[in-house]
Amino acid sequence: MKTLKLSHISAGFIAVLVGYTSSVAIIFQAAQSLQASQAQLNSWMLALGIGMGISSIFLSLRYKMPIITAWSTPGAALLVTSLQGVSMELAIGSFIMCGMLIVLFTVTGWFNKIQQLIPASIANAMLAGILFQFGLNIFHSMEQNLLLAALMFVSFILIKPFFKNFTVPTVLLIGLSLSHQQGLINTQALAIHFASPVWVSPQFSTAAFISITIPLFFVTMTSQNLPGIATLKAAGYQAPVNAALNTTGLLTILLAPFGGFSYNLAAITAAICSSPEADSNTETRYLAGVFTGIFYLIIGLFGATVVSLFLIIPQTLIMLIAGLALLTTLGNSISGALENSTQREGALITFLVTISGIEFYSIGSAFWGLVIGLSCITVSRCLSGLADRSDKKQI
Repeated sequence: MKTLKLSHISAGFIAVLVGYTSSVAIIFQAAQSLQASQAQLNSWMLALGIGMGISSIFLSLRYKMPIITAWSTPGAALLVTSLQGVSMELAIGSFIMCGMLIVLFTVTGWFNKIQQLIPASIANAMLAGILFQFGLNIFHSMEQNLLLAALMFVSFILIKPFFKNFTVPTVLLIGLSLSHQQGLINTQALAIHFASPVWVSPQFSTAAFISITIPLFFVTMTSQNLPGIATLKAAGYQAPVNAALNTTGLLTILLAPFGGFSYNLAAITAAICSSPEADSNTETRYLAGVFTGIFYLIIGLFGATVVSLFLIIPQTLIMLIAGLALLTTLGNSISGALENSTQREGALITFLVTISGIEFYSIGSAFWGLVIGLSCITVSRCLSGLADRSDKKQI
């Protein structure tokens, strides 16, 4: 309690706010692809909230670093199309198999070996590419509501030199107050109810494993877990990869029958909690991860009905507060990506590919940025070695 700060609580709240508002609609679409009932949809939100809450609290407390988990947003987007015509029972079985694959890759150490090959410059470049759009959204939000966005932005600039860790929560309160005065928040739309778990017995098939499990596993590992590890690495933390992925894999196996389709390491929400705005002291910053987990639990208990709270908050406010909360992390990532002159070109390519938003085989640009950037560095090293040998022979 002596090390607890208001910034820990606000960082946790903002992380959950950004996480839910940015992709909860995709979860609804995925569940609706299976013709889920309202009770089953509430159960999905309950399972996801409980799973993310337990894992975030456990991992953050256990390893004293802000390890945040999340649902797989690219995975949910993939499910929207791949679940068409699939029964709920087969989908649940596919989710369980995905969790088993994650545990298998973790126990064997294959994934840990792969992520250790990623240089810090490439990890920073990938993270900067992921966060870049959030920085742009600070100014895009001014097109939607100039008064609200301008007031929050000016407040951020004026307050930061004096309050530091309290800057973002103060700006958030200012934004919420002005939004309420402008009539942009309609609290009458809220309907609060507790959610109840709904069990669905899993079924398994080879066709579902190939068409659902393998794509979901690959997208989750490449588009979610790799950026999540890169986020912690960029913040100066050595992520406990095996323990973290074991936890998310086991939770997927246990909670899939209730709708917990996939859990993974978070990138964007983890960046919020691992930033200096969350806490200038890296040793106590893990408390932001703990409060993120607490907010996840609260939202999960109330199910999909509480999600309406996030949906009534103006989009301008969400875009701006997310961008401001990630601004320092974005700057540090760009600096770290370009620091090593020998890897600068590869890091720059990683950054550009990541922000391009390209997608091949349902795999996002973060993975392709990583692959292309690493390839450029590897080729450059080989060619430089050949050039050095050629020069020595000529001498």
